[in-house]
Amino acid sequence: MNKATFALLGELISECLATLIIVMIGDSVVAMYALYDPSPYQLSYWGLAITWGLGVTIAIYVTGAVSGTHANPAVTLAQACYRGFSWKKVVPYWAAQITGGFLGAALVYALYSPVIASFAQAHHLDFVHDGAAGGVFFTMPGAAITPLHALTDEIILTAFLVLGIFAITCEYNTVAPQANSGALIIGLLVAIIGASSGNLEGWALNPARDFGPRLFCFVAGWGPSALPAPQNYWWVPIAGPLLGGLVGATLYQVLVRPFMPARLAKSTPQAD
Repeated sequence: MNKATFALLGELISECLATLIIVMIGDSVVAMYALYDPSPYQLSYWGLAITWGLGVTIAIYVTGAVSGTHANPAVTLAQACYRGFSWKKVVPYWAAQITGGFLGAALVYALYSPVIASFAQAHHLDFVHDGAAGGVFFTMPGAAITPLHALTDEIILTAFLVLGIFAITCEYNTVAPQANSGALIIGLLVAIIGASSGNLEGWALNPARDFGPRLFCFVAGWGPSALPAPQNYWWVPIAGPLLGGLVGATLYQVLVRPFMPARLAKSTPQAD
């Protein structure tokens, strides 16, 4: 194995692990929120949101030095479009991220399978037809939200996420947090998006975070309630974040980056 192949393998393992961490922590806190009565988060939804966000922070601290912790196909695509990330790595990164989401969901199922079965039995729900407890693993439209509206939501919310990530990680942004605290701010960014908009359709923001667990649920017994899902919803948390990530990155590169001090703007951006 040559040096370049070895380095890429390390990056792919890193991306898989980062997404696994995010999904394992995030889906676990959703299980705590949804499967218990009374829920420990019943009157404190912020606890769920901040746990999701800190899961992202931990993932960055664990893997950031290896792959940069994209952990999100939307971020990978935006990095390739605007920050010199190699297009040859885009699809392998996506595959690693989806694999991480699948494995993270498998770990959550290993932890909570008795609780999931008890919840389904207590509420007389069927996995295939009712999607019992599927919301622990994958997103779905909330009350009064159509798939088309959810697509719009995900474009807007992911644009806000990637806009923030680009600002936080821009080496020419003199007011951005330093490397050691950037991970925490990105985690808080995820948390505030969830706290303000999570009930719309579960604030996917990340195709791998949704499709990986959805694929796991498909093979674990949920079947068509997971994939293609009611109203063929499965593609919305993929297309929405990918489009939104491009929108957010473009906004930063067009509306913010060119107006930074000339001495910084003339510098050559560092490739990720």
